Amino acid sequence: MSAPARNAAQKDSVSRAARGTAASPRRRTTSAILAGLAVVGFSVAIVAPAGFAMSSAVPSAAAATTAYSLAAHDAQNITVSVHGAAPTAQARDVFGVYVKPKPTPTPTPTPEVASSDSSSDSSSDSGPAPLFYSGGGAPAEWMAAAGIASSDWGYVDYIVSRESGWNPNATNSSSGACGLAQAYPCDKVPGNGYNPVDNLRWANGYAVGRYGSWAAAQSFWAANNWW
Repeated sequence: MSAPARNAAQKDSVSRAARGTAASPRRRTTSAILAGLAVVGFSVAIVAPAGFAMSSAVPSAAAATTAYSLAAHDAQNITVSVHGAAPTAQARDVFGVYVKPKPTPTPTPTPEVASSDSSSDSSSDSGPAPLFYSGGGAPAEWMAAAGIASSDWGYVDYIVSRESGWNPNATNSSSGACGLAQAYPCDKVPGNGYNPVDNLRWANGYAVGRYGSWAAAQSFWAANNWW
């Protein structure tokens, strides 16, 4: 090859090398972009099915599995067949509860008190209880109602003041004499020995019948401290 031809060939080789060197950066950029798009597409292809599967794997509230739903799913009716009898479906979801009633407590009898019997016997032996006086009044009213003359009221006051202190319900603890004039026994007074009018009416008859007058009865009492 001649020198001019060889120089021309070298210049052509240098020119092609320069053009290849200038085009190389553009090809690398394009290749990097395509490689990135390929990676993204590959990732989407892998993640998308997994995400769809995860979203579809979460059960809804209505489709949640519970002990009741399992029991309802497994529940079944049992049919008992007897020769000559019509088949009857036996329901399994019904049952009865029996509550035993509480027994009524038996009332406890009240024990009898022995002392009440003895007290009732003693009271029946001793007779009815005395009817004490609670009607009120004053000595002058009682003597007037008993029919005692006012001229004898001083004598009556002397004896009755010492016998009972004008207490219609006075009772001698040893003898049982009762009332204003201390009638003895008490049941000898017509009416009620604790009634002041009944007691003074009896005393008026006693004083006149035994001593002749209230004045004589007062003298005897003054000498003997009783009448």
